[in-house]
Amino acid sequence: MARSAAKHPTDMELEILQVLWDSGPNSLSKICETLRTKRPVATTTVSTMLKVMQEKKLIERVDGEAGTRGSKWKAKVSRKLAARGFVSKMIERIFDGSAQQLVAHIINDRELSDADRAAIQQLLDQTPEDKT
Repeated sequence: MARSAAKHPTDMELEILQVLWDSGPNSLSKICETLRTKRPVATTTVSTMLKVMQEKKLIERVDGEAGTRGSKWKAKVSRKLAARGFVSKMIERIFDGSAQQLVAHIINDRELSDADRAAIQQLLDQTPEDKT
């Protein structure tokens, strides 16, 4: 029996989304070119990934400009929405649903710079009205 498609992007899908978030709609060849700056990837693999991502409604195909060949791919999901999904999933799976445990982990188990600590404290000090 085939496994149902995951709601959240896979690592490879996130790499492709990162390209699209950073540079906007791009052709298959430009996406591959950008990905290859980090590691080798086959064009056929990326093409297959784009089709899967389209089915998952993570990206959409847009027609190229008049006089150009091929189409471009554009992110349908924002970076913020993808991050929200991943963080929620991580909190549920790793920290038993406790955001406080996640924050404690970040503060206690990672070396935070003074700037990071100050920024975190500033966020904590804001009232809910300040955050909208």
